[in-house]
Amino acid sequence: MIEIPPDRKLDIKHIVCDYNGTIAKDGIVKPEVAQLFQRLSENYMLHVITADTFGSVTQQLEQSPVNIHILSSHDHTREKADYILSLGLQQCAVLGNGNNDTLMLQTAALGIAIMGEEGCARETFLAADLLFGDISEALSLFIHPGRLIATLRK
Repeated sequence: MIEIPPDRKLDIKHIVCDYNGTIAKDGIVKPEVAQLFQRLSENYMLHVITADTFGSVTQQLEQSPVNIHILSSHDHTREKADYILSLGLQQCAVLGNGNNDTLMLQTAALGIAIMGEEGCARETFLAADLLFGDISEALSLFIHPGRLIATLRK
């Protein structure tokens, strides 16, 4: 449990990441992400949700302790939101950068927009609780929760 003054409590059990533009570029996972996933898996359930545009997610994450959900509907925005709903909104931290990440960032207990090399959709940026330019720094929040408290307290 992370207590954010004055009265917000985060009980994060699931970290859900979009794939391309968030933890991967052109279908290739950023090397530091794999190391962070190993460490985070000690305390959190990790999920990657993707349309798998490059067809690489399974191979790229085969050594990582993550649940992979490949989108299958025509409405990726709704499917992503439904996925985190199935996990329990109040137990999810969500990281993404694209338009189809907006609803899941809005509805999760904690939404983090990533302004990486592919940019970040305007609506996603506005829906987020936090904005990061580096996925490693964003994921490190869950190793060092004091950083969350310092940023989110009122």
